[in-house]
Amino acid sequence: MPLEFDSTNEHCSAEIDGVRRSSRVVDIAITTNDATHMSEAEIDGIKVPITEAEADALTIYKAKDLRHHTVDRDTESPTTVI
Repeated sequence: MPLEFDSTNEHCSAEIDGVRRSSRVVDIAITTNDATHMSEAEIDGIKVPITEAEADALTIYKAKDLRHHTVDRDTESPTTVI
């Protein structure tokens, strides 16, 4: 689901379940979905799966980056998912 950026007005929108949702970029929080190991953006109160490129673009416009890694690098197997 591609995001649409309005860099002039610093807004971001996405169509979610047939409804266009929009938020100011500074009000968007980027988080990690632990089940899918993917980034999500909370737009207008709804979590939307996004690509890492979209997450990076949002951070450039000052979205809150609350992502975390879901791979445990402290165990013997470097690919253990936690």
